Amino acid sequence: MPLPSSSSAAAVAAGPAASPLAARSRGRLLRARSGHAAVRCQRVDPVRLRAVNGSPPCVALSDRSPWTPATMPIFGDANIRKDDTRLRIFSGTANPSLAQEIASYMGLELGKINIKRFADGEIYVQLQESVRGCDVFLVQPSCPPANENLMELLIMIDACRRASAKNITAVIPYFGYARADRKSQGRESIAAKLVANMITEAGANRVLVCDLHSSQAMGYFDIPVDHVYGQPVILDYLASKTISSNDLVVVSPDVGGVARARAFAKKLSDAPLAIVDKRRHGHNVAEVMNLIGDVRGKVAVMMDDMIDTAGTIAKGAELLHQEGAREVYACCTHAVFSPPAIERLSSGLFQEVIITNTIPLKEEKNFPQLTILSVANLLGETIWRVHDDCSVGHAPYSTLDID
Repeated sequence: MPLPSSSSAAAVAAGPAASPLAARSRGRLLRARSGHAAVRCQRVDPVRLRAVNGSPPCVALSDRSPWTPATMPIFGDANIRKDDTRLRIFSGTANPSLAQEIASYMGLELGKINIKRFADGEIYVQLQESVRGCDVFLVQPSCPPANENLMELLIMIDACRRASAKNITAVIPYFGYARADRKSQGRESIAAKLVANMITEAGANRVLVCDLHSSQAMGYFDIPVDHVYGQPVILDYLASKTISSNDLVVVSPDVGGVARARAFAKKLSDAPLAIVDKRRHGHNVAEVMNLIGDVRGKVAVMMDDMIDTAGTIAKGAELLHQEGAREVYACCTHAVFSPPAIERLSSGLFQEVIITNTIPLKEEKNFPQLTILSVANLLGETIWRVHDDCSVGHAPYSTLDID
C-alpha cells in the first residue's frame, strides 16, 4: 500500500470570495456540512475585508481537509496596493533567500533596510522606510555565525522599536543556543534563557520559531511564542515517493527524540518505531550502543530536529545497516552541518538526506544525496495568521502532536 499523499490538497483550494456576502454564505455552507474544525485565512485583501465586517478573514474548514504547507493558499496579488497594509517584512543578512521566498509567497516586497559591518566588527542597522504603527516581522535565524546573527537581530529589533513600530515579531527559523536549555553539569549557563531575555529586552513583542530543540524552551520567553514544525513539509515530500508503507520504519537517533519520531511515524501510515540507544562521551561526540526495534528488510527513516556534526545520525545509520535495513533516509529541519558532517552524510550510508532551508547552505556543502525543501510557505502562512489574528494552532501546524 503506497503512502498517503497530501498533495491532493490543491484540489480543495478555493479562489477569493467575490464579495463579503459571498464569503459569509460560503462560510455558512461549510459549517453546515462539516462543523467548525479548523481555520484558514481567505485569499482576499485583509484590510478591505476587515473594513466591511470588522473581523479577520477566516472561514471554517472540514476536519478532513488535506491542506499541507506545500499547498496553502497564495495570498499574493499583483494588483493589491501593498502600501495600504500595515504589514512589513524585513530580512537580516543570515538567510535573505528564505526571507525573499516568504515575501514572494505572501505577495509582498521585503522592506528596505541598510545593514553593514564597521571595520571593527560592529553592526549598523538603519530602516530605510517608515514602520510607524506597523506590524513588523524580522526574518533572522541565529545560525552560524551565531553570535553575529543574534546581535544583528537584536539591533534590528531595537531600530524598529525606536522607529515606533506597533508590533515587532522576531521570525527565527533556527533558534541558536536552543540546546543550552538546561544545566547538565554544575556551574553551567542556561544560554537559551539568556538569549530569550535579550530578545525580549530588545523590544520584541512576539517570537515565531520553527522546531525548537526542546519545546519547553518556549517558557523561557515572557512574550508570546508561536512554535511551528517543519516536519509537515518533509512528510509531504516523503508521501510523494514510491515507498510502501509496509516496508517503512521510523527511527529516532536517540532516546530524547522519541516523541518527535513517534508523532512522525503516526503520520506515515502509523509506521513502526525503532530507537537508537547511544551514550555520549562529550560535546559533539556520540557512541551508538544498540537498537530497540526491528529494521530488517525495511526502509528506515531517521528523524531529528537538527544535524550538526552528523555523528549521532551517521553512527545510527551504520547500526541500522548492520541490523539489516534495506535503505536509510536521514531527515531533519535544521541543517547546521558543522565539520565533518558533509563527509559523514555523503559516505554512502544514506539513500537520501532530506533537510529544509531554515539555515542557508553554502554551495560547497552540497552533495548528490542531499534534498532541500523550503519552509517559506509554512512561515508565510503563519505570518499572515498572526497578522490577521487567526489561529495558528490548527492543521497543518498541529499535525504533529509533539507538545
